This record gives sequence, C-alpha cells and structure tokens, in this order.
Amino acid sequence: MGKEYSIQNSQPYSQPYAKSHRRRDEVVLCAGNAVGMCCKSRRTFTDLNRDHVLFSMAISSSSNAFLLFWDNTNKEIEPHVKEAKAEFRGFDYKLNMWHSICATWDSKSGLVQLWFDGLPSIKKYVGSGSNIRGRPIIILGQEQDSYGGGFHDKQSFVGMVSDVHMWDYVLSSCEIQRYLNELNFTPGNVLNWAAMELQQIGRVVTEEKFMSCH
Repeated sequence: MGKEYSIQNSQPYSQPYAKSHRRRDEVVLCAGNAVGMCCKSRRTFTDLNRDHVLFSMAISSSSNAFLLFWDNTNKEIEPHVKEAKAEFRGFDYKLNMWHSICATWDSKSGLVQLWFDGLPSIKKYVGSGSNIRGRPIIILGQEQDSYGGGFHDKQSFVGMVSDVHMWDYVLSSCEIQRYLNELNFTPGNVLNWAAMELQQIGRVVTEEKFMSCH
C-alpha cells in the first residue's frame, strides 16, 4: 500500500509543510549539451479556493528553481524555471477531486509543457541554455520566497499529496501516461515517492494511500 500526505493549516499563522531529505548533496538537472528536462509529477486533492503552491524547489541562487503554482484569480497553472514563468489556462481544476499534474522542461529548447489529468498542454518558452545546479531544498505545502523559507500563508497548500516523482532526463509521452494511469513506470531518479525521506513540520499527517474498491 502506498502513502499520501495530508497537509493541514487550520490554526492561524501555522505553516505546515513536508521537506524532502535527499541522499545526494547536489542535483544537476539538464546537465551538459544533451536535451534534458525536469519532470515533476504529483497527485493533489484540495478544496482551496485561492492561490496555492503545487511544488517548490529552491537552490541557493534561485528560490524558484522549479516551481508549480496555481493562480486562482486567472485560473492558471504557472511553472517557473529559475525565476522565468509560463502561464497555462483552460484546465478543469476542480475542488475536492484528485488531479494528476506533470510538468516538463527541455533545457535545450527552453520549452515547458504540462500534462493535466492525462492530457498535454501546448509548449511555451521559459528559457534555455543552462542547468539547474546546486543543493536543492524541495518543499511540499509551502512556496519558498527564499532558500528554504520566506513562506506566506495565503500561498500555502492545504489538502492531500501523493506520488511525487522527479527525473533529470526527458520522459517520453508514453512514460508520462504510464505514471498518470498508475501503471508500471520508472520511478524518479531525483525524487522517488516510495523511497523519499520527508521531514514533516506542523500538521502533516501520513496516511495509507486511498485506493478505489472494485
């Protein structure tokens, strides 16, 4: 049975989150001249009707090294890569439902793409030609405005999170769909949900993953 994290924020001014503890000190995403990407896949469930973070990875030189953010005013998902941002609209991001989101970035072309509940978006340019290199701090539930901190309650995520994976190479569309359909897929080599060690701060509860009964 898998696991999922329930991130609560019922107390005023509380800032709960889960922080990944990586076994490697440094990560290089999109290294060298080959085409590479950072693909972050996650499943979320929330009833928030405001802006909130979906995923936050910071390095010392960039608080938004790789960020996914839901802009509730404009009804758009915003991937950030090293402070550059793209905006994707038209997703049926409903409350109180599980959603699967995958974001990809190709460092050679500079193109970012989203997969939302199994359907791909168009590709948009955010920047190319350099790596994301450094010691990452990856946080679920809060958006980092500084390296490992700078949290704001009104940007926090409250809900359930499961199956977060991250790779340092390009996944095929078939591999992404295998993840989205919960079929046999290659776990992330940067983040592997099954093997991840998370530091839980505040009201973060580990639960058995919800499974449909047949």
